[in-house]
Amino acid sequence: MIEVKNLTKKYAGRTAVDSISFEVGKGEIVGFLGPNGAGKSTTLRMLTCFLSATDGTASVAGYDIYDDSIEVRKHVGYMPENVPLYPDMRVIEYLQFRARLKGMRAREAKRAVEEAMDICSLTERKKSIISTLSKGYKQRVGLADALVNKPELLILDEPTNGLDPNQIRQSRELIKHLGERHTILISTHILSEVEMTCGRVVIIDRGKIRASDTPQNLIRRLRRPGEIILEMKGDAGAAESGLKKIDGIEAVSSTQVYGGWSVFNLKTDPSIDVREDVFSLVQSSGWKIRELASRAASLEDAFVDLVRKTEAEEKETEETAS
Repeated sequence: MIEVKNLTKKYAGRTAVDSISFEVGKGEIVGFLGPNGAGKSTTLRMLTCFLSATDGTASVAGYDIYDDSIEVRKHVGYMPENVPLYPDMRVIEYLQFRARLKGMRAREAKRAVEEAMDICSLTERKKSIISTLSKGYKQRVGLADALVNKPELLILDEPTNGLDPNQIRQSRELIKHLGERHTILISTHILSEVEMTCGRVVIIDRGKIRASDTPQNLIRRLRRPGEIILEMKGDAGAAESGLKKIDGIEAVSSTQVYGGWSVFNLKTDPSIDVREDVFSLVQSSGWKIRELASRAASLEDAFVDLVRKTEAEEKETEETAS
């Protein structure tokens, strides 16, 4: 659905996107991640033909972004981070206006608008003036606009920006539902949403692609220590000594809690599950246990590690060159 090869965008004095290459297959939901200023929005605007590229090539649904930009736009539904709406229009008037701009005839536009409003739960608010809508409903109007021409590809730039937790949950479920019928490329900084929604992640930093894989594989590639939380009541000193002897535990730190209970934070080898050995130690010593839990690495951990690694490598290169 999307094929990008050595795509580059340069502004005066800086390179926003630096020769990136990636692909998005038909039917995928792909998260496009990166810190602020990484080049995410610039890339999305080039793919939707809102910005021209400096170098490289890209195609969407088989159409080149240079030679067939009109065809590209016909196959793409784009919702930018700040949705540009006409505040004095009613919801249905705005969507019908947008549908006509996209080349639909009146009868076709009417059907398409009704369907888009139904998908985005806007039917009850279709006669509302846009300026009176909440942030969440305005986002829905922007999404309905992106859907109205029934595109094969949806490109969503920060679709949950500014929404409350309940609205974010609703948006997540809606995106999953849309993924059954559309290919989706979604740019967001809410990594937990990506982990629950996207089948694959592309990470961009400082204009370059740093990783492209499933969230699960990116997490597995982390070599940071695992974490185990143990809350127990007993001889804290003996417990600490015993825990340090267990194979796979790399470091032990403890905090005294009320009533004789102690909390131990155990740093472990990520390839070894030490919980059975920890439980056996506590049980055989006659101590009481209230909690034994592991904290798994997350996509956020993988993202932070990749960005930090990039910063360290670039700093080392600069120091070597100087």
